[in-house]
Amino acid sequence: MLPLAIRTTLSDGTVIGLERPELVVALPVVAVLFVLLVRYRATGTASKRSRRLLLASRVVVTTLIVVAAAGPFSVVTMETQGDPTVSLLVDRSDSTTVSPDVAESLSTAIEDQGVPVTTSTIAQGTDSRIGDGIAANLRENGSVVVVSDGQVTGGQSLTETAEFARSLNATISTVRTEPSRTERYVTLAGPSKASVGVESRFLVEVQGVQVDTPTEVTVSVDGETVTTERLDNGTGSVPVSYTFEETGGHEVTAEIDGSDAYPINDRALKTVRVVDQPRILYVTRGNYALQSYLERLYDVETASSVPDDLSPYYAVVVQNVAAGDLGNVDELQRFVIDGGGLLMVGGQNSFENGGYANSSIAAALPVTFGESAPGSARIVMLIDVSGSAGSGMRIQKAIALDALSQLDDDNTVGVVGFNYQAYSVVEPAPLSRNRETVADSIRRLQAGGATSIANGLRGAAERLAGQRGTIILVSDGGDTESPSAVVADALGRQGVRVVAVGAGRQVNEGVLRRIAEESGGNYFRADETDRLRLLFGGGSRQFQGEGLTIVDSGNFITSGVTLESNPGRVNDVSIRPGANFLVAAPDGTPAVASWRYGLGRVATITAYGPDGGLDGLLQQPDSLLVTKSVNYAIGDPERKATGVTDVADTRVGEPTTVIYRGESPPSDTDLPFTAVDEGVYRAQVTPTSVGFKRVVGATYAANYPAEYAGFGTSSALANAVRATGGRQFDRGQAAEIAAFARQQATRVRDVRQTWDWAFLLAGLLLFVTEVVVRRLQVYNGRTRSESGLP
Repeated sequence: MLPLAIRTTLSDGTVIGLERPELVVALPVVAVLFVLLVRYRATGTASKRSRRLLLASRVVVTTLIVVAAAGPFSVVTMETQGDPTVSLLVDRSDSTTVSPDVAESLSTAIEDQGVPVTTSTIAQGTDSRIGDGIAANLRENGSVVVVSDGQVTGGQSLTETAEFARSLNATISTVRTEPSRTERYVTLAGPSKASVGVESRFLVEVQGVQVDTPTEVTVSVDGETVTTERLDNGTGSVPVSYTFEETGGHEVTAEIDGSDAYPINDRALKTVRVVDQPRILYVTRGNYALQSYLERLYDVETASSVPDDLSPYYAVVVQNVAAGDLGNVDELQRFVIDGGGLLMVGGQNSFENGGYANSSIAAALPVTFGESAPGSARIVMLIDVSGSAGSGMRIQKAIALDALSQLDDDNTVGVVGFNYQAYSVVEPAPLSRNRETVADSIRRLQAGGATSIANGLRGAAERLAGQRGTIILVSDGGDTESPSAVVADALGRQGVRVVAVGAGRQVNEGVLRRIAEESGGNYFRADETDRLRLLFGGGSRQFQGEGLTIVDSGNFITSGVTLESNPGRVNDVSIRPGANFLVAAPDGTPAVASWRYGLGRVATITAYGPDGGLDGLLQQPDSLLVTKSVNYAIGDPERKATGVTDVADTRVGEPTTVIYRGESPPSDTDLPFTAVDEGVYRAQVTPTSVGFKRVVGATYAANYPAEYAGFGTSSALANAVRATGGRQFDRGQAAEIAAFARQQATRVRDVRQTWDWAFLLAGLLLFVTEVVVRRLQVYNGRTRSESGLP
């Protein structure tokens, strides 16, 4: 467990503190023991004055030892000197050939300025592991200049590289290289599985650099042209709708014309496996529009109650049915536990109005019934007080205080600050009695030091004392330690989720989103803190919105969904611990929720209209929410089939996984299949050329290498420069690069030093001095006491 240090900042900026302050509580106990010991041992001829001096000496020695054990430390800002050099890292991958090669001339020009240059190649051909190449050349307090477009195709991301550079106090700078050659590339996105007779939607995108002529896009399915569109600007997107009339594998191709640098990326490929419409059971006792909506997309059977046998179905959709009218509830619960899906749609006869609380199906639902206040939660507010937050600390405090204002008084809240380590600020206690203490402590926070979100998360988790709870992380995401996501994942497994709030002048949303996702939490921007009321508001701080509000846009059900309707009513439910709160009603009540129950998937839609139906939720664009809720419940529409092969599309040189479902692995292939579950076998295959490939009866697409799917300078490289305090140079700024190298040779950094040795040495010297003085008293005849005390 990470100890929570205490520290303070002196007027000159020096930080002093104790690593293990809890050991200081031993001082009073030791002092009392010494008083008793001195009174017992120093009696007889020893005077009271001598005994007091002995006691004072022993207490001081003990204090020095205890303070040393508590880990005294200091952090001071120091300036270090070095010889100016330029480490020039050159990307020679294929995507950079659309720009002029400036590396050699730039190196010569910098050396003409009197600064030596070391040139290294960090990427070649189709292998653009730029993040790995930069990381391999970083040194503590060093600086690198990168000539690259930042288009990473493998290895660690540039975000992770920037975090590593910050941990070394190193900077990453770049040289702008504007493209001078025309290059277009096409991509094709859409479903990998579709139902026969149901319209599928695809999106073709054409992007590129130095494109100034029109481009013609042709989309074909199984070799037959579906549409041809002209993009007058040369780039853009083309939406395509297509209805497959036959089951099996189908090949979709998008192709562009025109002359450019690389013809390999003028054609994008995709496979779609078309299956029979999955069979679902629709249970209702009313006449609702949802039935006809479902019948357009699925093979629907209707019933007024749940039958005794649900094995033919992939999912069950129940709309506005009371618990007493559901039918075989036990069979429905077993169906979900064994891997089936359930979508429970509300109304005036369901949930709290339908007696669900007393039904066994209640345990399978992601919501509970009755008063919708979330109740009390254990929360630790983890606030970034590192140097990267320094210039924006006023923003950090304001957002932290705003987040605090959203929390209900029944929540138990503590505060931990962190830079490179965690500091306990306020011990967890109900907000009903410590709200002002928490707010005042937040206002008093001061910034300084490097950043380690991982250590901050560990310290915040310690304040939860092993219990389930939530960490509200308020940070700019400027992390110097990449394990933060790993720590977040471990916390999620322990029942601790992280709600990340982006705060600061430059927020690294990618880092904060990943931390939240790994723990099962949410990410909110600074202007979205009012959504914390949805999670922790309770009865005294109700959320008020104008319509339906998406709480978690990263979930399968809500991703890409836009909500414009407001059915007007919602069942009185609350989110069950561990469930996903996806959409909120205007008053903050959960309108859509989901979770896994056993092997199955369960979703609830509790918003409904005056007639008990879904009202505007069945109209575009809102209808996508209903479709994705049903698809979530269905899961894999081929999970009941045997003798079926699944293989995902990939790129040349990148492996893809082949999954076969059957009684035994296929025998007509050389692929080495291994069993991963009963009746499920897995293998891998790596294509070496572009095209449609066959494996064990299935077709997959091998698209052009990722190297040809990105041109021009990536935003990730610019973000890495900003995050590390580097510079962006033009190719003619050799003098400025040399000047920056001289400046970087003199670096200011935080130096941390421990002082336990000094306190131990002081205690030893005082003890030895006292013993020598008492021995001299005996030697000079000033006392006859064996202890040496006069």
